[in-house]
Amino acid sequence: MNLLRASWTNAISRSFGRFASKEHSPLLQLLINRLYVKLMGVDLSKFEPISSYKSLNELFTRELKYQREFSKDPATVISPSDGFVTKQGVIEKESSYQIKGFLYSIKELLTEHVEDEDFELLEGGEYINIYLSPKDYHRYHVPMDMKVLRVIHVPGALYPVNFRYLNSMPSLFVKNERVIIEALDMSNRLFYIVLVGALNVGKMTLSFEPKIDTNVKDIKDIRVFEYHEEVELNKGDELGMFMMGSTILLFFEKDFVKLDDKEGKKLRYADVIGTKQI
Repeated sequence: MNLLRASWTNAISRSFGRFASKEHSPLLQLLINRLYVKLMGVDLSKFEPISSYKSLNELFTRELKYQREFSKDPATVISPSDGFVTKQGVIEKESSYQIKGFLYSIKELLTEHVEDEDFELLEGGEYINIYLSPKDYHRYHVPMDMKVLRVIHVPGALYPVNFRYLNSMPSLFVKNERVIIEALDMSNRLFYIVLVGALNVGKMTLSFEPKIDTNVKDIKDIRVFEYHEEVELNKGDELGMFMMGSTILLFFEKDFVKLDDKEGKKLRYADVIGTKQI
């Protein structure tokens, strides 16, 4: 039954993606855009006028009109996106919570392509789950100066990641399609950024890796992209975008980052969410 539902949600997402990418006549597109903004409660005050978006996808993936200011202190970690913190805490027994009462296995989430010694580094470290709703700014950014070691693309289902599903489906994050970024900070401390797909998320992109192609019917196997020459990214750089709302998970090795208490709170990209431990 779950496989059938997974196939169904992926098909819906692909169909919705085609609709959202279509450029309608200016008048019809303006009507679609206005309806979406009203239904979802989107705040466009920091973005281009609603009439400038030629498709729903352009509206979803809108750029900020002005870059947000963020802390240049190398010890601070900033939120990679707008969103709501559904859960944060300490990684114990290679598990974390998607929401209170529902554990998921980090080992299953990150897959067998991550070495045992890296899982050992994560034990006792901190994690945070950030949910992006359809009204949020959909681009994500680099939370600190970092070096990308590899990217793992895991095809999967596209179940919704809202509270209803988080509260009813165990290990939801492990079931959904995801893109895993394995990285080091400039002091060679390990962390992971996990981009989790969801219903109507037609695509997840990475600015530095054009070969990532998500929600594609013919891609069924895990793909690993290794970087023998490290990809260095600066804090605040654009990392990519969701084509609709979804979730970002961050995992830090033990004694690396002390997260501020953000659980149950709204975040904006560039907000400080924690401090590196010296």
